[in-house]
Amino acid sequence: MSTGQRPLRFTGHKYLAHRLVLSTLTGRPVRISEIRSASHTNTGLVPHEISFLRLLEAITNGTHIEVGYTGTDVLYRPGLIVGSAPGFGAVGGVIKHEIREDCTRGVAWFLLPLCLLAPFAKSQVNVLFTGPGVITSATEKGDISADTVRTAILPVYAQFGIQNNIELRILRRSNAGPRGKGGGGEVQLVFGHQARLPKTIHLLNPGRIKRIRGVAYSTGVAGANNARMIEAARGVLNTFVADTYIFSDVSSAPFVPAPEKNNPNAKKKIGVGFGLSLVAESSTKALFSADVASPSSGGIPPEDIGRRCAYQLLESISRGGVASSIAAPTMLTLVAMGSEDVGRLLMGRDVLGSEECIQLGRDLRGFGASGWGLRDADADRHDGGIVVSIVGRGVGNVGRKIA
Repeated sequence: MSTGQRPLRFTGHKYLAHRLVLSTLTGRPVRISEIRSASHTNTGLVPHEISFLRLLEAITNGTHIEVGYTGTDVLYRPGLIVGSAPGFGAVGGVIKHEIREDCTRGVAWFLLPLCLLAPFAKSQVNVLFTGPGVITSATEKGDISADTVRTAILPVYAQFGIQNNIELRILRRSNAGPRGKGGGGEVQLVFGHQARLPKTIHLLNPGRIKRIRGVAYSTGVAGANNARMIEAARGVLNTFVADTYIFSDVSSAPFVPAPEKNNPNAKKKIGVGFGLSLVAESSTKALFSADVASPSSGGIPPEDIGRRCAYQLLESISRGGVASSIAAPTMLTLVAMGSEDVGRLLMGRDVLGSEECIQLGRDLRGFGASGWGLRDADADRHDGGIVVSIVGRGVGNVGRKIA
């Protein structure tokens, strides 16, 4: 518990979610100040950040959160991660988390940090994301789709020995609504594998790409858009990998409440659009992904979406290593939270040199983790990547007494 400890201090809204995750895992309180303090129109916490704080409060017991009057300052004292244990806010073993219509981030923005906390919970994590603000597709702000979380992020946990009873269900699809706000989708995450400590890993061989899988989705538009995206993507990818298969999913657009003066029960249709999610798997189980969805303003044909997603996937593969830029923060954090042994990851230079990974290394040091050891990999075998060596902090799961 964090009682009596002086809070670590951070500034700015960037990396807020991951810093709160590290605070919850290590039990160290944090104070984050100057959150958009220079903005005249959007000062302080925005709706999706407030929603994430409520989610943390729902899956923990004893968490104390103080938000300043202007919303530019947050004091977070973490409690015990209890998951969806009965009596701690879960109804029937499920936490129902509603996202407001003014949310501009995809549901993956909530899922990625929640998946990091779930293995360290006292009981299984079962969260249903619902409401008019749930966007299951990729977004213009860089969020990945729920499909990519299911196919490219959750399988990563198996490399750490965390693989049983883990499922992400997309119950209702939705693209981003007008001006990128709202969606009306519905997603349920069931994470039932709680481990004492993540397994120490040594992943040094990226292997060769052997298959590509994907999901093309159309929400509230003609299913022919899927066929056009698939044909365009395969036209690029079949030259490199023959084993390419892309599933097609067509669904109707969701309705959300839109009460009017003369009709309080009125509803409107939002979340119309289409998109493509691709995942490439290597012979050593390394995963690389790409995600593109139609913008909320429209105007981009399906063929452009398909080709753009295919080229993004090839670019992700070309960066090398065993971790894509999307999965790298998750893998680095799990290694740092694991047993007090040295874990090693081969990473591409562009991936490790990204702003997000560099800041993650600094934040981990601030929370008491060890520094990273870096050395050049064998250029002949691994295309000049960098081997990252990390000594685990041994945080583990205080709610689990056995491995």
